[in-house]
Amino acid sequence: MHQFTAYRNRDEGTRAVYPLLLNVQSDLIEETGTRVVVPMVPVNARRRAPVISSLAPVIEVNGKPHVLVVPLLAATEVADLGAAEADLSGERATILAALDLLISGI
Repeated sequence: MHQFTAYRNRDEGTRAVYPLLLNVQSDLIEETGTRVVVPMVPVNARRRAPVISSLAPVIEVNGKPHVLVVPLLAATEVADLGAAEADLSGERATILAALDLLISGI
């Protein structure tokens, strides 16, 4: 499980709304059996625009725009993460800026 990789959501209760989960946990911490993730939703499935776009940035996954819903940051069991969908490490600065805004307000 690599940091900044988007995985398919295997949880039946949430995958219809949040089909992708972005792993934001450091690769150095693997023994917990869980990962800290941020849900991602396709732009066409959004019900409303994000209030603060830097807190919920739009990131392309395989050529399709998805909203990174940072306020819904959560931990999930590794078993809930399906196949890797995309490596988003190229968006590292955007992802970390959104996480920093959520946590520190800056």
